[in-house]
Amino acid sequence: MLTATATGGVSPTLLIGYIIFFCALMYFMAIRPQQRERKKQQELLAGVAVGDSILTTAGFYGVVIDMTDDTVIVEFGNDKHCRIPMQKTAIVEVEKPE
Repeated sequence: MLTATATGGVSPTLLIGYIIFFCALMYFMAIRPQQRERKKQQELLAGVAVGDSILTTAGFYGVVIDMTDDTVIVEFGNDKHCRIPMQKTAIVEVEKPE
């Protein structure tokens, strides 16, 4: 049951309650899952090593040959001449060699 003020509107405390509720809803529906995904991506990138097979954001599969802090050199295909430097952030999946 809504409480009405003398002018016929909604009480200020109820309005503040709605605002707090919707802010909390936005946090748990949008911001928190995005933070989890960012943390998961950082852990994935921290575990990349030379020799790992990777999938890039462009959909290319390759093998990491060399690394620096934020750049990796990836070899694509069976032709050992296709080596491309790229940012680590372009890596989507990592598969460790067996």
